Amino acid sequence: MFKFEKLAVWQKAVSFSDLIYHKSTLFPADERFGLTNQIRRAAVSVPANIAEGSARSDPDFSRFIGIAAGSLYEVVTQIFIAKRRGFLSESDFSEIYNSAEEISRMLSGLRDSLG
Repeated sequence: MFKFEKLAVWQKAVSFSDLIYHKSTLFPADERFGLTNQIRRAAVSVPANIAEGSARSDPDFSRFIGIAAGSLYEVVTQIFIAKRRGFLSESDFSEIYNSAEEISRMLSGLRDSLG
């Protein structure tokens, strides 16, 4: 088992990516290369940066946590756009938003623990 697999925030971020993939299947077909692709790539970037950073020194790991947080904030922005365009219901939006808030708090705590 890799070190990052033990991190609760990485596990939550992988589940978050699954959630985004599932909810974005409902987006219109003409968004396949637009918002659908963009939101999926940003969501996958969150656990990927946690994993990559875990193999680095603490200062570098902290930087990768910051990149993961930035990708998470991209997803949040994109779900606002998706909701406004009618691609996400209010309940789907809330589910994703609440999950993003939790991951954001966890990333912040992890970053603080690195010093």
